Amino acid sequence: MQTLERCCAQAICLQERTMETTLVLIKPGGVNRRLIGEIIRRIEARDLTVVGLKLVRPNRALVEEHYAEHRGKGFFDDVVNYLTSGRVVAMAVEGVNAIQAVRTMMGATNPLEATPGSVRGDLALSIDDNLTHSSSDADAAAREVKLWFSEGLPK
Repeated sequence: MQTLERCCAQAICLQERTMETTLVLIKPGGVNRRLIGEIIRRIEARDLTVVGLKLVRPNRALVEEHYAEHRGKGFFDDVVNYLTSGRVVAMAVEGVNAIQAVRTMMGATNPLEATPGSVRGDLALSIDDNLTHSSSDADAAAREVKLWFSEGLPK
């Protein structure tokens, strides 16, 4: 018979292994610098799976809806203008604890504060062109994946 302590440890371990789907965007700067393959390589090297992938030129309405929570903030128009200025790779990424794993891999929003080894720490130099976006939490991930993959994800 298992001890209560061992059962609790197993329950915590299972709880920590949550399958999630998150959104990753490679912004126009990353696309223009031909970093798509490098960013996908890093995602797949973490044993995460790209379950949706497309190259798009997003329209203003899509990007404004994506960043709706930031409407009225000083940076809102700049972010919207930047994301609509060129092609963007939209990815749905799935795996155990995918949301936090991807956010950690991408690094701090400001590349000058990002850890070496992270995408931003290794490949970006300014907050204006920090290469990627990734969902902040499970609710944001669900909303963002549905927004960018309105047609649904491939089965």
